[in-house]
Amino acid sequence: MKVLFAASEAAPFVKTGGLGEVIGSLPVALRRQGVDARIILPKYKAIPTNLKERIRHIKHIYVKLGWRNQYCGIEESECKEVPVYFIDNEYYFGRDGIYGYSDDEVERFAFFCRSVLEALPHVGFMPDVIHCHDWQTGAIPVLLEAHYRHNDFYKNIRTLFTIHNLRYQGIYDRKILGDLLDLGDEYFTPDKLEFYGNVNMLKGGLVYANLINTVSPTYAQEIQMPFFGERLDGLLRARKHQLFGILNGVDYDEYNPATDPLIFRNYDQDHLEYKVENKLKLQEQLGLDVRGDVPMISIIVRLVAQKGLDLIAHVLDEILAMDIQLVVLGNGEWQYENMFKNVASRYPKKVSANIFYDNTLAHRIYAASDLFLMPSLYEPCGLAQLFSMRYGTIPIVRETGGLKDTVQPYNEFTGEGNGFSFTNYNAHDMLYTIKRAVNFYHNKEVWHALMRRAMQCDYSWNRSAKEYIKLYRRLKSEQ
Repeated sequence: MKVLFAASEAAPFVKTGGLGEVIGSLPVALRRQGVDARIILPKYKAIPTNLKERIRHIKHIYVKLGWRNQYCGIEESECKEVPVYFIDNEYYFGRDGIYGYSDDEVERFAFFCRSVLEALPHVGFMPDVIHCHDWQTGAIPVLLEAHYRHNDFYKNIRTLFTIHNLRYQGIYDRKILGDLLDLGDEYFTPDKLEFYGNVNMLKGGLVYANLINTVSPTYAQEIQMPFFGERLDGLLRARKHQLFGILNGVDYDEYNPATDPLIFRNYDQDHLEYKVENKLKLQEQLGLDVRGDVPMISIIVRLVAQKGLDLIAHVLDEILAMDIQLVVLGNGEWQYENMFKNVASRYPKKVSANIFYDNTLAHRIYAASDLFLMPSLYEPCGLAQLFSMRYGTIPIVRETGGLKDTVQPYNEFTGEGNGFSFTNYNAHDMLYTIKRAVNFYHNKEVWHALMRRAMQCDYSWNRSAKEYIKLYRRLKSEQ
Protein backbone atom coordinates (compact mmCIF):
# COMPACT_ATOMS: atom_id res chain seq x y z
CA MET A 1 0.00 0.00 0.00
CA LYS A 2 1.50 3.34 -1.11
CA VAL A 3 0.11 6.60 0.29
CA LEU A 4 1.21 10.18 -0.35
CA PHE A 5 0.29 12.77 2.29
CA ALA A 6 -0.22 16.18 0.67
CA ALA A 7 -0.42 18.97 3.23
CA SER A 8 0.57 22.57 3.88
CA GLU A 9 2.58 21.76 7.02
CA ALA A 10 4.21 18.92 8.91
CA ALA A 11 6.31 18.76 12.05
CA PRO A 12 9.23 19.12 12.49
CA PHE A 13 9.67 21.06 9.24
CA VAL A 14 6.89 23.57 9.82
CA LYS A 15 3.96 23.53 12.23
CA THR A 16 1.31 26.02 13.30
CA GLY A 17 -1.08 23.63 15.05
CA GLY A 18 -2.76 20.25 15.03
CA LEU A 19 -2.44 19.73 11.27
CA GLY A 20 1.35 19.87 11.50
CA GLU A 21 1.30 17.45 14.45
CA VAL A 22 -0.81 14.95 12.49
CA ILE A 23 1.25 15.02 9.30
CA GLY A 24 4.45 14.71 11.33
CA SER A 25 3.22 11.64 13.22
CA LEU A 26 0.63 9.60 11.32
CA PRO A 27 2.91 8.58 8.40
CA VAL A 28 5.47 7.30 10.93
CA ALA A 29 2.83 5.06 12.54
CA LEU A 30 1.62 3.89 9.12
CA ARG A 31 5.12 2.87 8.02
CA ARG A 32 5.48 0.82 11.21
CA GLN A 33 2.39 -1.08 10.05
CA GLY A 34 3.71 -1.76 6.56
CA VAL A 35 2.33 1.18 4.57
CA ASP A 36 4.74 3.02 2.25
CA ALA A 37 3.64 6.45 3.49
CA ARG A 38 5.38 9.57 2.18
CA ILE A 39 4.79 13.32 2.55
CA ILE A 40 4.88 16.24 0.13
CA LEU A 41 5.09 19.86 1.37
CA PRO A 42 5.85 23.36 0.15
CA LYS A 43 9.48 24.28 0.78
CA TYR A 44 8.96 27.28 3.04
CA LYS A 45 11.56 29.80 4.07
CA ALA A 46 10.44 29.07 7.65
CA ILE A 47 11.88 25.53 7.65
CA PRO A 48 14.71 25.48 10.23
CA THR A 49 18.19 25.71 8.75
CA ASN A 50 19.39 22.41 10.19
CA LEU A 51 16.51 20.61 8.48
CA LYS A 52 16.78 22.60 5.27
CA GLU A 53 20.44 21.59 4.93
CA ARG A 54 19.36 17.94 4.63
CA ILE A 55 16.99 18.60 1.72
CA ARG A 56 18.35 17.34 -1.64
CA HIS A 57 17.48 18.71 -5.08
CA ILE A 58 16.08 16.10 -7.49
CA LYS A 59 15.26 18.18 -10.57
CA HIS A 60 13.12 21.09 -11.72
CA ILE A 61 10.13 21.26 -14.03
CA TYR A 62 7.68 23.94 -15.11
CA VAL A 63 4.06 23.83 -14.00
CA LYS A 64 1.15 25.34 -15.89
CA LEU A 65 -1.04 27.54 -13.71
CA GLY A 66 -3.66 29.22 -15.87
CA TRP A 67 -1.69 31.45 -18.24
CA ARG A 68 1.46 31.12 -16.10
CA ASN A 69 4.33 28.68 -16.56
CA GLN A 70 5.97 28.51 -13.13
CA TYR A 71 9.27 27.05 -11.96
CA CYS A 72 8.84 24.03 -9.71
CA GLY A 73 11.84 22.58 -7.92
CA ILE A 74 11.37 18.99 -6.75
CA GLU A 75 13.39 18.15 -3.67
CA GLU A 76 13.51 15.39 -1.08
CA SER A 77 14.57 14.58 2.46
CA GLU A 78 13.70 12.08 5.17
CA CYS A 79 12.41 12.39 8.73
CA LYS A 80 11.87 9.49 11.14
CA GLU A 81 12.40 7.15 8.16
CA VAL A 82 9.55 8.81 6.23
CA PRO A 83 10.48 10.12 2.75
CA VAL A 84 9.48 13.78 2.41
CA TYR A 85 9.23 15.63 -0.90
CA PHE A 86 9.25 19.40 -1.24
CA ILE A 87 7.87 21.75 -3.88
CA ASP A 88 10.28 24.65 -4.25
CA ASN A 89 9.32 28.04 -5.64
CA GLU A 90 10.87 31.12 -4.02
CA TYR A 91 8.15 33.46 -5.24
CA TYR A 92 5.37 31.50 -3.55
CA PHE A 93 7.09 29.97 -0.52
CA GLY A 94 10.26 31.99 0.09
CA ARG A 95 8.42 34.39 2.40
CA ASP A 96 8.23 34.98 6.13
CA GLY A 97 5.48 32.94 7.70
CA ILE A 98 3.35 30.24 6.13
CA TYR A 99 -0.16 31.65 5.77
CA GLY A 100 -1.80 35.05 5.69
CA TYR A 101 -0.90 36.38 2.23
CA SER A 102 -4.40 37.47 1.29
CA ASP A 103 -3.41 38.90 -2.11
CA ASP A 104 -2.29 35.57 -3.54
CA GLU A 105 -2.90 32.87 -0.92
CA VAL A 106 -5.09 30.87 -3.26
CA GLU A 107 -2.53 31.16 -6.06
CA ARG A 108 0.22 29.80 -3.78
CA PHE A 109 -1.75 26.70 -2.88
CA ALA A 110 -3.26 26.20 -6.34
CA PHE A 111 0.35 26.05 -7.55
CA PHE A 112 1.18 23.55 -4.80
CA CYS A 113 -1.78 21.32 -5.73
CA ARG A 114 -0.89 21.30 -9.41
CA SER A 115 2.79 20.72 -8.60
CA VAL A 116 2.00 17.72 -6.39
CA LEU A 117 0.38 15.97 -9.34
CA GLU A 118 3.02 17.08 -11.83
CA ALA A 119 5.91 15.98 -9.60
CA LEU A 120 4.81 12.38 -9.06
CA PRO A 121 6.22 10.85 -12.26
CA HIS A 122 9.53 12.60 -11.59
CA VAL A 123 10.04 11.16 -8.09
CA GLY A 124 9.29 7.60 -9.18
CA PHE A 125 6.40 7.16 -6.75
CA MET A 126 2.96 6.11 -7.94
CA PRO A 127 0.72 6.20 -4.87
CA ASP A 128 -2.40 4.12 -4.50
CA VAL A 129 -3.90 6.99 -2.48
CA ILE A 130 -3.21 10.71 -2.27
CA HIS A 131 -4.28 11.71 1.23
CA CYS A 132 -5.19 15.42 1.12
CA HIS A 133 -5.58 17.68 4.15
CA ASP A 134 -7.65 20.87 4.51
CA TRP A 135 -8.49 23.51 1.93
CA GLN A 136 -4.90 24.12 0.87
CA THR A 137 -4.97 20.73 -0.89
CA GLY A 138 -8.65 20.75 -1.83
CA ALA A 139 -7.87 21.31 -5.50
CA ILE A 140 -5.89 18.07 -5.84
CA PRO A 141 -8.94 15.75 -6.21
CA VAL A 142 -10.53 18.28 -8.59
CA LEU A 143 -7.45 18.63 -10.80
CA LEU A 144 -6.83 14.89 -10.77
CA GLU A 145 -10.30 14.24 -12.21
CA ALA A 146 -10.30 17.22 -14.59
CA HIS A 147 -6.81 17.11 -16.07
CA TYR A 148 -4.98 13.88 -15.22
CA ARG A 149 -7.35 10.92 -15.02
CA HIS A 150 -6.94 10.10 -18.72
CA ASN A 151 -3.18 9.58 -18.26
CA ASP A 152 -2.19 5.96 -17.51
CA PHE A 153 0.10 7.05 -14.65
CA TYR A 154 -2.81 8.62 -12.76
CA LYS A 155 -5.79 6.49 -13.76
CA ASN A 156 -5.80 4.28 -10.63
CA ILE A 157 -4.85 6.88 -8.02
CA ARG A 158 -7.58 7.38 -5.41
CA THR A 159 -8.06 10.30 -3.04
CA LEU A 160 -8.93 10.68 0.63
CA PHE A 161 -9.72 14.17 1.90
CA THR A 162 -9.36 14.92 5.63
CA ILE A 163 -11.14 17.86 7.26
CA HIS A 164 -9.14 19.15 10.22
CA ASN A 165 -11.35 22.21 10.74
CA LEU A 166 -14.38 22.87 8.56
CA ARG A 167 -14.42 26.59 9.33
CA TYR A 168 -11.38 27.30 7.16
CA GLN A 169 -12.53 26.74 3.58
CA GLY A 170 -10.49 28.80 1.11
CA ILE A 171 -13.29 30.86 -0.45
CA TYR A 172 -12.27 33.05 -3.40
CA ASP A 173 -13.58 34.90 -6.45
CA ARG A 174 -14.93 32.74 -9.27
CA LYS A 175 -12.24 34.03 -11.66
CA ILE A 176 -9.73 31.59 -10.13
CA LEU A 177 -11.49 28.72 -11.95
CA GLY A 178 -9.94 29.64 -15.26
CA ASP A 179 -7.14 31.87 -14.05
CA LEU A 180 -5.52 29.31 -11.73
CA LEU A 181 -7.20 25.93 -12.13
CA ASP A 182 -7.80 25.82 -15.92
CA LEU A 183 -11.42 24.86 -15.33
CA GLY A 184 -14.44 26.00 -17.32
CA ASP A 185 -17.73 27.43 -16.12
CA GLU A 186 -19.23 23.93 -16.00
CA TYR A 187 -17.41 23.57 -12.67
CA PHE A 188 -19.12 26.68 -11.30
CA THR A 189 -22.31 24.95 -10.22
CA PRO A 190 -23.81 24.21 -6.77
CA ASP A 191 -22.95 20.50 -7.07
CA LYS A 192 -19.29 21.30 -7.80
CA LEU A 193 -17.15 24.28 -6.71
CA GLU A 194 -19.68 27.14 -6.60
CA PHE A 195 -20.39 28.43 -3.09
CA TYR A 196 -22.69 31.43 -2.66
CA GLY A 197 -21.27 33.15 -5.75
CA ASN A 198 -17.63 32.26 -5.08
CA VAL A 199 -15.32 29.27 -5.47
CA ASN A 200 -14.74 27.13 -2.39
CA MET A 201 -11.48 25.15 -2.43
CA LEU A 202 -12.41 22.92 0.49
CA LYS A 203 -15.73 22.13 -1.15
CA GLY A 204 -13.80 20.97 -4.21
CA GLY A 205 -12.07 18.37 -2.06
CA LEU A 206 -15.36 17.30 -0.48
CA VAL A 207 -17.08 16.87 -3.85
CA TYR A 208 -14.29 15.18 -5.81
CA ALA A 209 -12.40 13.06 -3.25
CA ASN A 210 -13.31 9.39 -3.33
CA LEU A 211 -13.67 9.28 0.47
CA ILE A 212 -13.79 11.95 3.19
CA ASN A 213 -12.91 11.80 6.84
CA THR A 214 -12.56 14.12 9.76
CA VAL A 215 -10.60 13.84 12.96
CA SER A 216 -13.13 12.42 15.41
CA PRO A 217 -16.32 10.34 15.14
CA THR A 218 -18.47 12.92 16.93
CA TYR A 219 -17.25 15.78 14.71
CA ALA A 220 -18.09 13.67 11.64
CA GLN A 221 -21.68 13.58 12.89
CA GLU A 222 -21.78 17.20 14.08
CA ILE A 223 -20.72 18.70 10.74
CA GLN A 224 -23.79 17.18 9.11
CA MET A 225 -25.89 19.59 11.20
CA PRO A 226 -26.32 23.31 10.37
CA PHE A 227 -24.75 24.66 13.58
CA PHE A 228 -21.43 22.90 12.97
CA GLY A 229 -21.69 22.45 9.20
CA GLU A 230 -20.44 25.91 8.12
CA ARG A 231 -23.00 25.97 5.26
CA LEU A 232 -21.65 22.66 3.91
CA ASP A 233 -23.86 20.39 6.02
CA GLY A 234 -26.11 19.54 3.07
CA LEU A 235 -23.18 18.34 0.99
CA LEU A 236 -21.80 16.36 3.93
CA ARG A 237 -25.16 14.71 4.53
CA ALA A 238 -25.28 13.81 0.84
CA ARG A 239 -21.89 12.10 1.20
CA LYS A 240 -22.50 10.61 4.64
CA HIS A 241 -21.83 7.08 3.37
CA GLN A 242 -18.36 8.20 2.27
CA LEU A 243 -17.70 10.26 5.43
CA PHE A 244 -15.80 8.78 8.37
CA GLY A 245 -14.45 9.98 11.71
CA ILE A 246 -11.04 8.83 12.95
CA LEU A 247 -9.54 10.26 16.10
CA ASN A 248 -6.19 11.94 15.91
CA GLY A 249 -3.44 10.38 17.97
CA VAL A 250 -0.46 11.48 20.01
CA ASP A 251 3.22 10.75 19.46
CA TYR A 252 3.86 8.88 22.69
CA ASP A 253 7.61 9.00 22.11
CA GLU A 254 7.60 12.79 22.29
CA TYR A 255 4.86 13.16 24.91
CA ASN A 256 6.01 10.78 27.62
CA PRO A 257 6.49 12.03 31.19
CA ALA A 258 8.81 9.12 31.95
CA THR A 259 11.36 10.18 29.33
CA ASP A 260 10.51 13.77 28.34
CA PRO A 261 13.79 15.75 28.39
CA LEU A 262 11.96 19.10 28.51
CA ILE A 263 10.30 18.70 31.93
CA PHE A 264 11.90 19.27 35.32
CA ARG A 265 11.40 15.76 36.75
CA ASN A 266 10.41 12.60 34.96
CA TYR A 267 7.67 10.43 36.42
CA ASP A 268 5.21 7.70 35.55
CA GLN A 269 1.95 6.33 36.92
CA ASP A 270 3.84 4.36 39.57
CA HIS A 271 5.70 7.46 40.80
CA LEU A 272 3.06 10.19 40.82
CA GLU A 273 4.75 11.84 43.79
CA TYR A 274 7.42 13.18 41.40
CA LYS A 275 4.83 15.15 39.40
CA VAL A 276 4.56 17.80 42.14
CA GLU A 277 8.24 18.65 41.67
CA ASN A 278 7.36 19.89 38.21
CA LYS A 279 4.71 22.15 39.73
CA LEU A 280 7.08 23.64 42.29
CA LYS A 281 9.77 24.34 39.69
CA LEU A 282 7.28 25.87 37.24
CA GLN A 283 5.84 28.08 39.99
CA GLU A 284 9.35 29.37 40.62
CA GLN A 285 9.96 29.94 36.91
CA LEU A 286 6.69 31.84 36.41
CA GLY A 287 6.81 33.86 39.65
CA LEU A 288 3.77 32.22 41.22
CA ASP A 289 3.39 31.32 44.88
CA VAL A 290 5.37 28.12 45.40
CA ARG A 291 2.83 25.72 46.87
CA GLY A 292 2.52 22.02 46.23
CA ASP A 293 -1.00 21.83 47.65
CA VAL A 294 -2.72 24.36 45.36
CA PRO A 295 -4.50 22.95 42.28
CA MET A 296 -2.94 24.39 39.12
CA ILE A 297 -5.30 24.81 36.15
CA SER A 298 -3.71 25.29 32.73
CA ILE A 299 -4.95 26.57 29.38
CA ILE A 300 -2.78 25.89 26.31
CA VAL A 301 -4.75 26.89 23.21
CA ARG A 302 -4.96 29.39 20.41
CA LEU A 303 -6.71 32.34 22.03
CA VAL A 304 -9.75 32.40 19.75
CA ALA A 305 -13.50 32.27 20.35
CA GLN A 306 -13.72 28.63 19.18
CA LYS A 307 -11.89 27.55 22.34
CA GLY A 308 -14.68 28.67 24.67
CA LEU A 309 -12.85 31.71 26.01
CA ASP A 310 -16.09 33.68 26.21
CA LEU A 311 -17.23 31.24 28.89
CA ILE A 312 -14.02 31.79 30.82
CA ALA A 313 -14.33 35.57 30.50
CA HIS A 314 -17.85 35.47 31.95
CA VAL A 315 -16.81 33.75 35.21
CA LEU A 316 -13.07 34.44 35.41
CA ASP A 317 -13.25 36.35 38.69
CA GLU A 318 -15.37 33.57 40.19
CA ILE A 319 -12.78 31.01 39.11
CA LEU A 320 -10.02 33.06 40.69
CA ALA A 321 -11.98 33.45 43.91
CA MET A 322 -11.16 29.78 44.44
CA ASP A 323 -7.86 28.65 45.94
CA ILE A 324 -6.28 27.76 42.59
CA GLN A 325 -3.56 28.91 40.23
CA LEU A 326 -4.10 29.58 36.51
CA VAL A 327 -1.39 29.23 33.86
CA VAL A 328 -2.13 30.32 30.28
CA LEU A 329 0.04 29.70 27.20
CA GLY A 330 -0.93 30.83 23.71
CA ASN A 331 -1.72 33.82 21.54
CA GLY A 332 -4.51 34.87 19.21
CA GLU A 333 -7.27 37.45 19.25
CA TRP A 334 -6.39 40.67 21.05
CA GLN A 335 -9.41 40.73 23.37
CA TYR A 336 -8.48 37.36 24.87
CA GLU A 337 -4.79 38.20 25.05
CA ASN A 338 -5.67 41.40 26.92
CA MET A 339 -8.10 39.57 29.19
CA PHE A 340 -5.42 37.22 30.45
CA LYS A 341 -2.75 39.95 30.65
CA ASN A 342 -5.10 42.06 32.74
CA VAL A 343 -6.02 39.30 35.15
CA ALA A 344 -2.34 38.33 35.54
CA SER A 345 -1.55 41.92 36.53
CA ARG A 346 -4.32 41.80 39.15
CA TYR A 347 -3.35 38.38 40.49
CA PRO A 348 0.44 38.22 39.92
CA LYS A 349 1.05 35.35 42.36
CA LYS A 350 -1.96 33.40 41.16
CA VAL A 351 -2.09 33.82 37.36
CA SER A 352 0.66 33.49 34.75
CA ALA A 353 -0.28 34.73 31.26
CA ASN A 354 2.26 33.68 28.64
CA ILE A 355 0.98 35.29 25.45
CA PHE A 356 3.15 33.38 22.99
CA TYR A 357 3.82 29.76 22.19
CA ASP A 358 6.88 27.86 23.37
CA ASN A 359 7.16 24.08 23.05
CA THR A 360 9.40 23.60 26.08
CA LEU A 361 7.12 25.66 28.28
CA ALA A 362 4.10 23.73 26.96
CA HIS A 363 5.64 20.42 28.03
CA ARG A 364 6.47 21.84 31.45
CA ILE A 365 2.93 23.12 31.93
CA TYR A 366 1.42 19.75 30.98
CA ALA A 367 3.71 18.06 33.50
CA ALA A 368 3.14 20.61 36.29
CA SER A 369 -0.62 21.17 36.05
CA ASP A 370 -3.31 19.28 37.90
CA LEU A 371 -6.20 20.29 35.65
CA PHE A 372 -6.43 21.29 31.99
CA LEU A 373 -9.32 23.53 30.88
CA MET A 374 -10.67 23.33 27.30
CA PRO A 375 -14.36 24.40 27.12
CA SER A 376 -14.55 24.63 23.32
CA LEU A 377 -17.58 25.82 21.37
CA TYR A 378 -16.60 23.18 18.82
CA GLU A 379 -13.51 21.00 18.57
CA PRO A 380 -12.84 18.73 15.57
CA CYS A 381 -10.51 16.56 17.66
CA GLY A 382 -8.29 18.49 20.02
CA LEU A 383 -4.80 17.30 20.91
CA ALA A 384 -4.14 19.30 24.06
CA GLN A 385 -6.53 17.21 26.17
CA LEU A 386 -4.71 14.09 24.95
CA PHE A 387 -1.33 15.57 25.86
CA SER A 388 -2.64 16.53 29.30
CA MET A 389 -3.95 13.04 30.05
CA ARG A 390 -0.62 11.55 29.03
CA TYR A 391 0.94 13.63 31.82
CA GLY A 392 -1.70 12.79 34.41
CA THR A 393 -3.22 16.26 34.13
CA ILE A 394 -6.98 15.88 34.27
CA PRO A 395 -9.01 17.59 31.51
CA ILE A 396 -12.13 19.70 32.02
CA VAL A 397 -13.89 19.95 28.65
CA ARG A 398 -17.18 20.66 26.97
CA GLU A 399 -18.78 17.63 25.34
CA THR A 400 -18.24 18.39 21.66
CA GLY A 401 -16.29 16.77 18.82
CA GLY A 402 -13.13 14.97 19.82
CA LEU A 403 -13.41 16.23 23.39
CA LYS A 404 -16.56 14.15 23.83
CA ASP A 405 -14.88 11.14 22.21
CA THR A 406 -11.79 11.20 24.41
CA VAL A 407 -12.84 12.51 27.84
CA GLN A 408 -15.20 10.30 29.84
CA PRO A 409 -16.67 12.18 32.82
CA TYR A 410 -15.66 10.97 36.26
CA ASN A 411 -18.38 9.04 38.10
CA GLU A 412 -17.74 9.01 41.83
CA PHE A 413 -20.17 6.12 42.33
CA THR A 414 -18.53 3.69 39.90
CA GLY A 415 -15.01 5.17 39.81
CA GLU A 416 -15.13 5.30 36.01
CA GLY A 417 -13.90 8.21 33.89
CA ASN A 418 -10.71 10.01 32.97
CA GLY A 419 -11.75 13.67 33.32
CA PHE A 420 -14.61 16.11 33.81
CA SER A 421 -17.06 17.44 31.25
CA PHE A 422 -20.22 19.49 30.78
CA THR A 423 -22.73 19.52 27.93
CA ASN A 424 -24.26 22.97 27.46
CA TYR A 425 -22.26 25.94 26.23
CA ASN A 426 -22.87 27.74 29.50
CA ALA A 427 -20.38 29.55 31.72
CA HIS A 428 -21.94 28.48 35.00
CA ASP A 429 -22.12 24.85 33.92
CA MET A 430 -18.38 25.14 33.29
CA LEU A 431 -17.81 26.85 36.65
CA TYR A 432 -19.73 24.13 38.49
CA THR A 433 -17.60 21.48 36.73
CA ILE A 434 -14.37 23.26 37.68
CA LYS A 435 -15.49 23.44 41.32
CA ARG A 436 -16.43 19.78 41.26
CA ALA A 437 -13.01 18.83 39.86
CA VAL A 438 -11.16 20.97 42.42
CA ASN A 439 -13.16 19.33 45.19
CA PHE A 440 -12.04 15.86 44.08
CA TYR A 441 -8.45 17.08 43.73
CA HIS A 442 -8.26 17.34 47.51
CA ASN A 443 -9.17 13.65 47.90
CA LYS A 444 -5.79 12.17 47.03
CA GLU A 445 -6.96 8.57 46.85
CA VAL A 446 -9.60 9.49 44.28
CA TRP A 447 -7.28 11.87 42.46
CA HIS A 448 -4.37 9.47 42.06
CA ALA A 449 -6.72 6.79 40.73
CA LEU A 450 -8.09 9.33 38.24
CA MET A 451 -4.57 10.32 37.18
CA ARG A 452 -3.63 6.70 36.57
CA ARG A 453 -6.72 6.08 34.44
CA ALA A 454 -5.94 9.14 32.34
CA MET A 455 -2.32 8.07 31.87
CA GLN A 456 -3.38 4.54 30.88
CA CYS A 457 -5.60 5.74 28.01
CA ASP A 458 -4.30 4.67 24.60
CA TYR A 459 -4.54 7.58 22.21
CA SER A 460 -1.37 6.67 20.35
CA TRP A 461 -1.20 6.87 16.56
CA ASN A 462 -0.94 3.07 16.33
CA ARG A 463 -4.66 2.68 16.96
CA SER A 464 -5.68 5.47 14.58
CA ALA A 465 -3.31 4.21 11.88
CA LYS A 466 -5.21 0.91 11.77
CA GLU A 467 -8.42 2.83 11.03
CA TYR A 468 -6.76 4.78 8.21
CA ILE A 469 -5.43 1.57 6.71
CA LYS A 470 -9.02 0.30 6.50
CA LEU A 471 -9.96 3.39 4.46
CA TYR A 472 -6.92 3.02 2.20
CA ARG A 473 -7.79 -0.64 1.56
CA ARG A 474 -11.35 0.30 0.75
CA LEU A 475 -10.10 2.89 -1.74
CA LYS A 476 -7.67 0.46 -3.35
CA SER A 477 -10.40 -2.15 -3.71
CA GLU A 478 -12.39 0.39 -5.73
CA GLN A 479 -9.62 0.95 -8.28
